[in-house]
Amino acid sequence: MHLTEVIKKPVLTEKSYMGHQNGVYTFLVDKKANKVQIKKTFEEIFEVKVSSVRTMNYDGKEKRVGRFVGKTNSFKKAIITLKAGEQLEVLNDLAE
Repeated sequence: MHLTEVIKKPVLTEKSYMGHQNGVYTFLVDKKANKVQIKKTFEEIFEVKVSSVRTMNYDGKEKRVGRFVGKTNSFKKAIITLKAGEQLEVLNDLAE
């Protein structure tokens, strides 16, 4: 898997912003990516040291529109903790 395919986009919610002061960032990642690939990609693209990666798989929910039943997309979320003193300047600028 290529580096640009692993990380899709950051999760920008109030809960994810609370972790930015502690060096904790949340991203949507490819469903096939594992923790080792996520860590390696993150360190190479953002040039920071990662201390831990936690992942969660979410299944799509069934949603009804009138009489038609559809399903939302399933996704994988990664919570990435950076080593002490490391920060992502890109996301910290968005929070302010």
